Amino acid sequence: MAAAQALEVQDKNELVSKEEKTVPARYYVPAIDIHETDDALTVIMEVPGVERKDIDINVDRDVIRIEAHIDPSKYDGPDPIYTEYNVGHFARVFSLSSKIDQHQIGAQLEDGVPTLTLKKAKDAMPRCIEIS
Repeated sequence: MAAAQALEVQDKNELVSKEEKTVPARYYVPAIDIHETDDALTVIMEVPGVERKDIDINVDRDVIRIEAHIDPSKYDGPDPIYTEYNVGHFARVFSLSSKIDQHQIGAQLEDGVPTLTLKKAKDAMPRCIEIS
């Protein structure tokens, strides 16, 4: 089991995109954890304040793109005196190995935490060789 870790404020890293956007908005790089099992990779991501309908996950040409959009109208109101939390969209892009079965990628969302399951291709899974 992992050691207990004290909670700390983490800086949000703004995503520097080489693509041009038609709508000006800030994009942040969400914090992620990746776990590997014998048959899959699990990607756990933090996108606080994002609803299921506002997350887009696309696979194209061995690249998976995850974007989560925030409704800025939820944050309208008085100007804060002090902030540690900047509001903006989230985006993350990963190149997929040939060891990932792109047709077996699954996703679920619980409490603002999307979890992606990237199943390994059959030839990438460990196997036991019997001696005859």
